[in-house]
Amino acid sequence: MCADINYQQQSDCVRRLHQLFGSEGKTHLDLACGTGPHVRFFIDNGYQSSGLDLNQPMLDLAKQRCPEAQFSLQNMCDFVVDEPYDLITCFLYSIHYSGSLEQLNACIKRVHAALKPAGVFCFNAVEKKLINNDSFVRHSVEHEGSHFVFKSGWFYGGNGDKQALKLSIEKTTNKVTEEWHDDHPMVAVGFDELTALLEPYFDVTILEHDYDKLLPWDNASGNAIFTCVKR
Repeated sequence: MCADINYQQQSDCVRRLHQLFGSEGKTHLDLACGTGPHVRFFIDNGYQSSGLDLNQPMLDLAKQRCPEAQFSLQNMCDFVVDEPYDLITCFLYSIHYSGSLEQLNACIKRVHAALKPAGVFCFNAVEKKLINNDSFVRHSVEHEGSHFVFKSGWFYGGNGDKQALKLSIEKTTNKVTEEWHDDHPMVAVGFDELTALLEPYFDVTILEHDYDKLLPWDNASGNAIFTCVKR
């Protein structure tokens, strides 16, 4: 499903942001780390990196990918750490998995507590008011003799703090096609609301969702990278 994601590009961009906004420290925690692809790139670039996730099978794969890293089965809205970090990340819009504004606020507070002074929190988010319910991303891949087609898109009903990530998978093997459909419940938030939640704890910089160029958010695009420095 993630075959078209450029994990190295994303990791390199956030490392640049950490160099610009943060300290020279190299301790890193990745929230909702999944199977650890971002953790791998941070380790390869000199970071002491670790991760947490709610899915133990994914963490098992992450440990195989990054045997030198520490991984823990924890909820990003209610996690604890032994020592504070210089950098905390949350890639792939996973901050929205917090599920509600209350839980999102709890996550922000936990991140603030888990960072060193002037530590950096970096994540990407989608603006609920600019979601196009008819827009989908589609890609395909060949895997173990089967042809897979993946589609994903955001859906927001127009009110409240609930949105969904709609997913569909088609698998064709020997001309026989199977289909799966799923909706992932997520928190919907406007960037003004999100900034208001962050600003009691962080100095917030919002950037365009471009991992090649560091550009200020134009106040019009529906996706952005948030770089937050602990106060």
